[in-house]
Amino acid sequence: QVQLVESGGGLVQAGGSLRLSCAASGRIFSTWPMGWFRQAPGQEREFVAAITYSGGQTAYSDSVKGRFTISRDNAGNTVYLQMNSLKPEDTALYYCALRGSWYPNPPRTLGEYTYWGQGTQVTVSS
Repeated sequence: QVQLVESGGGLVQAGGSLRLSCAASGRIFSTWPMGWFRQAPGQEREFVAAITYSGGQTAYSDSVKGRFTISRDNAGNTVYLQMNSLKPEDTALYYCALRGSWYPNPPRTLGEYTYWGQGTQVTVSS
C-alpha cells in the first residue's frame, strides 16, 4: 500500500517562507514523478509544481513560478516544496501526489497522478 505523508504547513505572514515535505512509502519506485497541488475553499484543486525522477525536469504554475522551488531527495522518495515570498492568495490545503508509473516529463494534471496525500494546510496572513 502506498502512503504519502505531507508536513511543514502552518501560518505565516505575507512575504514569509515555508518548506513543505512529502514522504512516500510502500510499493513505489523512485522513478515515478511527484507533484504538488493545492485547493482553496470553494475552488478546484490546482497544479502547483512537479518534478521527474532525479529532478532533471521541473514544472511550475505561472502563479508560483519564481517564488516556489520543488526538489527531491537522492533516494527519490521525498519531495519538497520551498515556498518564498508567500502571498495571502497562496492560502490553501496543499497536496502531494505521486504518479504510479514512469513518465519523462513532470505531469501537470490531476488525472496523471495515482496516489495522493491527505494534505497540509498553508495559511498566509496579510
